[in-house]
Amino acid sequence: MSYKIYLVEDDQNLNDILSSYLKKEGWEVKTFLKGETAREKITAEPDLWILDIMLPDIDGFQLISEIKKQDDNTPVIFISARDADLDRIIGLEKGSDDYLAKPFSPRELVIRVKNLLKRVYGKKDEEQSYSYAGYLIDFKGRRVVKKEENRDIELTAKEFDLLGFLFDNLQNALSREQIIKNVWGDNYYGSDRVVDDLVRRLRKKLPHAKIETVYGHGYRMVKQ
Repeated sequence: MSYKIYLVEDDQNLNDILSSYLKKEGWEVKTFLKGETAREKITAEPDLWILDIMLPDIDGFQLISEIKKQDDNTPVIFISARDADLDRIIGLEKGSDDYLAKPFSPRELVIRVKNLLKRVYGKKDEEQSYSYAGYLIDFKGRRVVKKEENRDIELTAKEFDLLGFLFDNLQNALSREQIIKNVWGDNYYGSDRVVDDLVRRLRKKLPHAKIETVYGHGYRMVKQ
């Protein structure tokens, strides 16, 4: 699914860099430079908060207390340049799920976020089947069934991976680069036109799926 992540970091440059890396994964990212502004959005209940501890107004510890009061199950990752051991201990006491000491690689944050989202939400997602455009999509069994005919539709591994990535990011425009990264992996170095061929094949097998072309960018799957 497309996860909603709220990032609170008062350093504008770092905020922009981290946001860019997170968005490349297909996640919806909203950023804040001040704790007070972020506090106003706690009731929106995003899927994950990333909090800098040192903020110009209220600190990350105060924010996590209010986040957990709203929903104790909402995962939180702390980032900080202060005393790592002390902040980690206090963060754990207040309910944080992970901690990164500055400086850190943006890729490390992405990996931590992926692991945490999978741990918190992954099992529930994998156990569910979804009805879409007349198809039953079983992500755990990696099956697609045309419901009115009760007939399995044969998809290759890549076709199913593409379907899953598009469905996880329903309504979001995805670039060819994002699709290659998530379907073929980081080690693919061929032409990005391979995406167009895969989309063409998927459209042919699932003609009722609403996969739009975003010209000059990539593709988007839209709701029924």
